[in-house]
Order: sequence, then structure tokens, then C-alpha cells
Amino acid sequence: MTHNTPLSPRPLRHLSDVRRRVVTTARLRAQGVTAAETNERCRPGGPWQQFLPGVYLLHPGPPTSEERLHAVLLYAARSSLGDAAPAVPAQPRADGPHAPLPYTDAMITGLAALNLHGFSSAPVLPSLEQIDVLVPRLRRLRSVGSARVIRTASLPAPRLVTGLPVAPVPRALADAVAQLPDADAVRRLLTEAVRGGHCEPASVVRELNQAKLLSRPHVVDAVDSLLAESRAIAEDRLYRMVHEYGLPDPVWNVDLRLPGGPYLGGLDAYWPEQAVAVELDTRAPRHGVREDDDALWSEYARKREHLEGLGITVVHITPKKLREALEQQATVVRTALMASADREPAAYVVVLPR
Repeated sequence: MTHNTPLSPRPLRHLSDVRRRVVTTARLRAQGVTAAETNERCRPGGPWQQFLPGVYLLHPGPPTSEERLHAVLLYAARSSLGDAAPAVPAQPRADGPHAPLPYTDAMITGLAALNLHGFSSAPVLPSLEQIDVLVPRLRRLRSVGSARVIRTASLPAPRLVTGLPVAPVPRALADAVAQLPDADAVRRLLTEAVRGGHCEPASVVRELNQAKLLSRPHVVDAVDSLLAESRAIAEDRLYRMVHEYGLPDPVWNVDLRLPGGPYLGGLDAYWPEQAVAVELDTRAPRHGVREDDDALWSEYARKREHLEGLGITVVHITPKKLREALEQQATVVRTALMASADREPAAYVVVLPR
């Protein structure tokens, strides 16, 4: 009997191509392929190959990027049969939506995940020597071959990208940055995350804090650039909101003071005649200390309370709201401007350029 052609057990014919090409030991056993048969087909020059412990490619030659991703997930995923027998995932059909994946306790993260999320600054998949896979901390797995195992105390909810469970962008960024000593590469990834609208800066910084990466000078520098980028984008959207939705022109980026009195705070936009102010909330914790974030929020709240006590309406807007609901935010500001006619006149304040 010869074995010159790859064998795909007959019951697997209904599966997608990648599921026929990448299988686990448990799947082969379930289809009646013995350990001896598997070893025979994986001999040097044979039609199969063992790619990772318990995971086989049913063809010779190098794997495709899709096969590598599925193989890494099969290696790391937990199944009802235990760690040694990961479940084979349901795959997307060309004529329908992606089906939910039964990969349990495993998801692609790091640079491979960012590539799947569409980051142009992430390396292409074939260039990655290892694919990062995120698993719970207590899993007994080791990094091997193409699979680099990253553990976490709390798995995030995965995103389904091209039919694969993928870590959310902030977590994937943190796992990628942890492996990157190149300051320029880190800065490019963080900048694209914000400029491309993938996530909010605060969520990125929070993940970097939790990963204890802000002790690295090149990461701190990249975070500073990230926050500056975020504020610039938010300010641009605020300008666009005013002009596209026909709001009266405010004075931009000003400080307020009481005549001969104390400094009241800086504002991103202010309508003196209506005593309406807009303040952008671009907070992001820098050192992983929740109290610092709380203190900054308390400062926002004190300033707002003080200004409103003087009869000035303060509209608080986040970059996320400007990105996702620009028209709604314009309506909020317009309503505040119109309501000024029904309020008592505000206290006189001095407006200074910032």
C-alpha cells in the first residue's frame, strides 16, 4: 500500500479546506486514523507533517498564513475533551456570515491580531516567526514553534475577524508593544490605533498600564505622542462640527478669569454672548494609578461646578462622542446656545487667549 497522496479521512469531506488541511490528534482519532498511521504519513518526505504538538497539516510543504493561525488556535484552545484535544472550529462560509467559533479560552493577539484588525503598520503575517495566542494564566501550555503563548488573569471578549477569535485592539497593542524594542514601530502602531479610529487612547494606555509597560522610556514617549495625536484629532472634529452644522463661531482655546480675581480654567470653545463653553475630555491615566485618574476627573468636576455657579453652561464632550455621534453633539451644543436666552445673565468673566 502506498501513501503518495495526502489522506483526508472520508468523514471530513464536508468541512472547509482549511479544516481538512489542519487537524488535531483528537480529530484524527475520532475519524479512525491510528497513531501508527499518523506517524507513517508524517515520516520525512511523507504527505503529512506535525506542525505543533497535537496539530497536523495534511499536506507537505510550508503552511499558509491561514493554516498557521488555525494551527496555533487549535494548539492553544481548550475543548470539552481537555487541553490535548482542542475542538475543530466552525468556519465561515463564502455565502454567509461567520459562525460563532467554539475555540475556548484562546484568541490571536499581538502583531498578528493587529494585522487581522487591518493595521497597515503591522507586519504581514508571513513575516512573523511566531503568532501570539492569549490564554488564561492557569493553562498549562508552553510556547513552541509558531505559537507564542501569552497568559492573562482575565481574558477579554474576543472579536471575530475573518472567522477567527482575535483580541480587542487595546489588548493586542499591549501584547505587541511588550515584544517591540523599536520606539518608531511602537509609535506607528499607537498612532494608527487612534488615527484609524480603532480605539480610544484611554483604553490603550489602560492596557499598557496593566501590562506594566510604562516603565519603558520609549513606550512613555509613544504614549505622549498618542495623547497629543488624540487631542489634535478631537480638536479638528470639534472645528468641523461647528462649521458643518452651522453653529455660530466661538472663541477657540481660551482661559477664563474673574475680573481682578482667580483663574477659572481653560476651555476648548466658548460663546461669550451665550455663556456656553465646550470642554474636551481627553483624560488617560499615565501611571496605572486609578487615584490619579480620579483626581483629574475631580478637577474637571470642580471647574465645571465653579463655572456653572457663575451662570456658564459647560458641555463636556469626549473624543469618542465626536467620532461616533458628531451630529448629536452639535445638537447638544445648539440646544445649550438656544437655552441661554431663558437663563439669568452669567457673571462677567475675562476671556484670554490660551
